[in-house]
Amino acid sequence: MDPGKPLSAQIIELIQTDGLEVGSHLPAQLLADRLRVSRTPINDALALLQAHGVVERQKNRGYFVAQPVDLAEVAEQVARQASDDDVVSGAYFRIADDLFKGELPREVSEVLLRSRYALTLAQLNAVLHRMAQEGWVRKKRGYGWEFQAMLTTPESLLQSYRLRLALEPAALLEPGYAIDPEVIERCRAAEHRLLEGAIETDTPDQLHERGVRFHESIIEASGNPFFIDAIRRVNRIRRLISYRFMQDRRRYKEHCRQHLRILDLLEAGRNDEASAELRRHLERTLTNHQKISRILKP
Repeated sequence: MDPGKPLSAQIIELIQTDGLEVGSHLPAQLLADRLRVSRTPINDALALLQAHGVVERQKNRGYFVAQPVDLAEVAEQVARQASDDDVVSGAYFRIADDLFKGELPREVSEVLLRSRYALTLAQLNAVLHRMAQEGWVRKKRGYGWEFQAMLTTPESLLQSYRLRLALEPAALLEPGYAIDPEVIERCRAAEHRLLEGAIETDTPDQLHERGVRFHESIIEASGNPFFIDAIRRVNRIRRLISYRFMQDRRRYKEHCRQHLRILDLLEAGRNDEASAELRRHLERTLTNHQKISRILKP
């Protein structure tokens, strides 16, 4: 798969490559593992393909192939949608930046947002849907939208790291911890890809997803649903507040090396050392964010 293509196009290629027939199940987690992203963008891509009739969603069962796939025909449809997606993504990050700068009120109308960011009604609905899913905006009773203050400040990111410091290293010490060798190799490949140049070319979304997938993968191997659920929850809401700290990408090379060291230790069964290394990794990141947050304060 070409990681530069929209996820919807990558899923279409996977359906064709694997020869999946009409009625074949498309588990979100399996697609996330194959395409090396988290489940959230996979579900967004599946929803887009559902809108084009390529897949269908069955209640409580997930997505299934709905019709034979004509890549050329669907690719044209996806290309048109991708243009809208670029607008939506751009508006998302502009809203985030304006919130950090204090240039948006906590309560806003749809008219204000459409006018300020030059959005169509469909694009605005897509932006609001994304923000609401991530938990940093909610619809007010009757009229307008309200941003959640605790999720839109630099201090929120620091708090999320302190929570992760308390949880993630402990998850690696769970009895029966077992990480699949395929997961290790998949995570390694993602880190090497960044070191080979993708640090400079990936979008903020892609950089965020890579970090989320690494940390969720090693925590999922604990088998403890409480650790897993807590980390997934904090990851869903920290995209907004973490993106602004991605401006200086030089530190990502060191992040990759730290991730690779943790993987090596887990592969060798040296979980005590991996836990300690993960703690140091998170502490370094927290310290770095503390420095940056003082500069970025509005």
